[in-house]
Formats: sequence, C-alpha cells, structure tokens
Amino acid sequence: MKKWIAGLAFFGCLSGAVFAGANSNTGCGLGSIVISNPNSAVLYALQMTTNVTFGIQSFGITSGTSNCQKSKFVMNERVQEFVAANMNSLHKEIAAGRGESLDTLTELLAVADAEEFKSSLQANYIAIYTHSGIEMNGVLDNISTLN
Repeated sequence: MKKWIAGLAFFGCLSGAVFAGANSNTGCGLGSIVISNPNSAVLYALQMTTNVTFGIQSFGITSGTSNCQKSKFVMNERVQEFVAANMNSLHKEIAAGRGESLDTLTELLAVADAEEFKSSLQANYIAIYTHSGIEMNGVLDNISTLN
C-alpha cells in the first residue's frame, strides 16, 4: 500500500510539473518517437520522462537523430543540452535581457562582452524566436546569425 501511495504521489508531481510549464516542446529522444502526439498532461510527462530516462536525448541532440535536429551553430554538446533543457527560461530571459539562464548561456558560449551579447539578444528577440514552436536548433541557429 505504501508503494502504491508513493507511486501515485510521484506521478502526481510529474503531472503538476507538466501543467506548470505546459508546452509542446518536451524535447527530442525516444519519448518523442514513441509518443509522437501527446494530448494530455500524462502523455507529456511520459514523453519527457522517457526522453530523459533512456539517455538517448544527448546523443540525438549531437547527432541529429531521434527526432532531434543538429544545429548549424558550431558549439559543444553542453551548450546544446543546456539550451534544450532551458528553452522556457531562456525565452523569458532573452526577452528581458537578463537572468541566470542567460548568464549561463553567455558563459557556455565564451562570449567576450557578455553585456553587449545579452543586449543584442534582447534587441533581436523577434529574429531569434520566429514562431511559437521553435526548437533548440532553431534558436541556436538564429543566435548564430546575429554574430
């Protein structure tokens, strides 16, 4: 009985996290292949959990497989994984021109003039986020055209 309650509580936490950040961009990987059209919070949670659990997502990001698209922006795997995992916060922070995730991205990209880079991203927000369903590779490709 205790295992059942613990499992229900764990599943409830996952479902709540999906509602809190409800979007269709749960990442690429095995989960996005198996559950291609999630239409409920439960399916979003399962898709996201499957993507992360089997460890295929990082390989897919760097190789352009498993429903992941390889970015044209030349960078290391850490940048791609960071952007993929922080799409929502980066979206908001680039619009504001400041924030912890934006600072981390600037650091990972080894930008010489961080303040100028962040201002440039903020000024070109519309050019970076060209549509609501944009994914990690699109964001990075659009950022690369600014420099």
